[in-house]
Amino acid sequence: MIAIDPSMNEERDNYKLLIGSIIPRPIAFVTTVSKDGIVNGAPFSFFNIVSSQPPMISLAIQRKSGIQKDTARNILETKEFVVHIVDEENVEMVNETAANLPSSQSEIEAAKFTVIPSTKVSVPGVKEAKIRMECRLEHSLQLGENDSPAADFIIGKVVQFHIADHIYEAGRINQKGLGAVSRLAGNDYTKIGDTFELKRPK
Repeated sequence: MIAIDPSMNEERDNYKLLIGSIIPRPIAFVTTVSKDGIVNGAPFSFFNIVSSQPPMISLAIQRKSGIQKDTARNILETKEFVVHIVDEENVEMVNETAANLPSSQSEIEAAKFTVIPSTKVSVPGVKEAKIRMECRLEHSLQLGENDSPAADFIIGKVVQFHIADHIYEAGRINQKGLGAVSRLAGNDYTKIGDTFELKRPK
């Protein structure tokens, strides 16, 4: 077995080891609004559940050379955002939003998403997602060295769920109907394939 000290690696080398090891990763497609009213959309695979009561989710938004991404800056300024689950039907459109566009240009418009108003937050969502969660900022942390932050860690409280009728079944999500996709390493994604059940011990 190879032993690697991450402190001896470049950032990119550690990144490759992490994204190649921690797989598959769920993908959040996040919409935010800038102070100038531009609707921003971007995908993030450093994303997960924090708690169910209250319902909270987390995003780790990496910085590049210490520079904050539009999504993180917008969330910290407005305290609101919308998280969408990426699925087989919208993944190609979501991928289009990963392009490096200037802050003055909307990725939502570039990818031709259909903007839809939210119920409890001012940030709109997109119609093409089967699940979207309206969120308000609960906590934020700046991670890394003070003089060179590596990431913004965002915890959002879900204040409204929107779920497509055909995948909602008696309080549960039909995971096959959702067709969520996950991130692997490089340019690779995966669909939900074979599943198996293991009962928890008492």
